[in-house]
Amino acid sequence: MKSPVPDYLDEIIETFKDDRQGELADYIPELARADPDTFGIALTVADGRTHSAGNDDYTFSIQSISKPFAYAAALTDLGLDAVHETVGVEPSGEAFNELSLEHGTRRPKNAMINAGAIAVHQLLVGRSSNVEERVERVRSFFSELAGRELSVDEAVCRSELDTADRNLAIAHMLKNYGIIDDAPHDVVEGYTRQCSIGVNVRDLAMMCATLANMGVHPVTGQQVVSRRVARQTLSVMTVCGMYDAAGEWLTTVGIPAKSGVSGGLIGALPGQCGLAVVSPPLDEHGNSVRGVRAFRKLSDDMGMHLAEAEPQGATVVRDFYVRGEKEAVLELQGTVQFSGAEAVLHALENDTTGTDRLTFDLSRVDRVNDVARRMLLEAKRRAELDGRTTDLVDPDGVLTSSDVDAAKEAASESH
Repeated sequence: MKSPVPDYLDEIIETFKDDRQGELADYIPELARADPDTFGIALTVADGRTHSAGNDDYTFSIQSISKPFAYAAALTDLGLDAVHETVGVEPSGEAFNELSLEHGTRRPKNAMINAGAIAVHQLLVGRSSNVEERVERVRSFFSELAGRELSVDEAVCRSELDTADRNLAIAHMLKNYGIIDDAPHDVVEGYTRQCSIGVNVRDLAMMCATLANMGVHPVTGQQVVSRRVARQTLSVMTVCGMYDAAGEWLTTVGIPAKSGVSGGLIGALPGQCGLAVVSPPLDEHGNSVRGVRAFRKLSDDMGMHLAEAEPQGATVVRDFYVRGEKEAVLELQGTVQFSGAEAVLHALENDTTGTDRLTFDLSRVDRVNDVARRMLLEAKRRAELDGRTTDLVDPDGVLTSSDVDAAKEAASESH
């Protein structure tokens, strides 16, 4: 059977391809030469499959879409506290190229606006790094996320550097307040090269899927960034990624996102997928017109809004039954998070089977997060404290042997 997902993406392309609204980013000469009819879309699910349609192999400069990934790299290099000393996490409510600094600290308000992104770029590798080290850090990191080698588009880079007066002014102001240490021209050159890395929507969808998968690359299975870094990056994308349209975006689309002036637009839906669209004509906020409309359709049609998450607790307990005369079997399924583990505790609290043995059957469980793991092990421990013998059916090892041993040890100590 052929998957209907590519057909649905083709439908999105067909629906919006004749929309002629928006303008090219003509303040950068190289971007002003883009074909306004270019339109591509890609979706990568958390286990690595990529579906795409339209101009999915069209290469364009990553521009401001680089900001969340560079932020993730800086967090990985220096840690959250060190990065937070330099750049905040509050939405600015202003355009991407405004000099939005906090009163008192003089930090840029967030890493998604130019001031914050320039400051973050200077942190890469370490505050004493040079242009070449910083550019290679983002190029290699973006390549690891995309799953292929990426490179800087030198023509775009030169074109941007010729018109970089505003970013240079921002960098000089940051240098004046001690936010950056390196020479402003060097920092802006490195940041511009970062923004000039060439990508296509399939690359970006994979990069976003890695963030959505809590830092684990969907294809290689490597933990590219920590869960904490992925969470922090997605959080800042949610509240700051769409600049002065962030509030409207969050309420109408509800997907952590980031846009770029070359017409790219990305989204990362935690636990589900990475998304990317390219269409060069931009609206008044600097966001792709067709891209925004495509994302709205995806959100509406596919129920992708963050606030539309389905309740998981009620479906985790697949069955609770008595086998033989003295054994109760609690069958679990799916992904077990806090609400699902709470449902397990509720089922056990109201258990009237009166059996001597309790079996936890996790053979249909895909994953148990940390808090749910602790809750399930505590449930097992308390059942044993109540005098019941407990068994664990866990063929895939979603609860590790060390956790089970720790629970047994805790139970024996309590006796």
